[in-house]
Amino acid sequence: MIWRKLWKYRAGMAGLLIVLAMTGMAIGAAVVSPHDPYDQDVTGRLKPPVWMAGGSAAHLLGTDPVGRDILARIIYGSRISLATGAISVVISVLIGVLLGLVGGYYGGKLDSVINNLVNVMMAFPFMLLALTAVAVMGPSFRNMVIVLGITGWPIYTRVVRAETAQIKTLEFVVAARALGFSGVRILRRHIFPNLFNTVIVTSSLEVARMILMESILSFLGLGVQPPTPSWGGMLGEGRTYMLTHWWLATFPGIAIFFTTLGINLFGDGLRDLLDPHQY
Repeated sequence: MIWRKLWKYRAGMAGLLIVLAMTGMAIGAAVVSPHDPYDQDVTGRLKPPVWMAGGSAAHLLGTDPVGRDILARIIYGSRISLATGAISVVISVLIGVLLGLVGGYYGGKLDSVINNLVNVMMAFPFMLLALTAVAVMGPSFRNMVIVLGITGWPIYTRVVRAETAQIKTLEFVVAARALGFSGVRILRRHIFPNLFNTVIVTSSLEVARMILMESILSFLGLGVQPPTPSWGGMLGEGRTYMLTHWWLATFPGIAIFFTTLGINLFGDGLRDLLDPHQY
């Protein structure tokens, strides 16, 4: 039933197909990749794509400065980008939703502390905060995911807190309190289920943003370290060759574009699908 409804939102369905294709590519990288992304061949370095003069069918999208296959590195790089987006969003959701529920339901000084903490976090430019944290902790995949996760929670807290404060005044929540239900049970059984759609839609859109943040950090050398393939790292490696060997940065950029576009389209379709006012 949900797929039939989603089919009405053609852009959302197109986004879903892109996401599924990218996810399938990441999971099956060992099968679909034409080469090992770490294999170097300096005699075949900087080969252009197959349709250009000097290109080779063995390397459809060309090779990088040390002769590694661009297509293979893009395919394996999808694992880093998608894993970063998914894991960092899970961390953000766990922190942000918990604080939002607690602050919105209990109110008082606790809510004031949480709200002030959100304001402090959102006062810092997200990219600057992430850059500083990664630079202090050291560049690695694990540190990058942790930093993106713990700096991305305020948006969930703000949304969940506002909706929780509104829902707790509704009759079914008031009745639950009158029956003596604990606050934890009310939050778990009565309030959070009514926020689930909002959290899912926000998370789907945040995944795209986290992928972009990973690309920026890797581009600056603060994300996944070479020789591990990542789209942002490939952009960083190709920037010095932009005027002479454009494919080094162009194809990873296209991969980032289509992945984030697909996730955003799917998130928009999911938002419309789960909006009760649509029916």
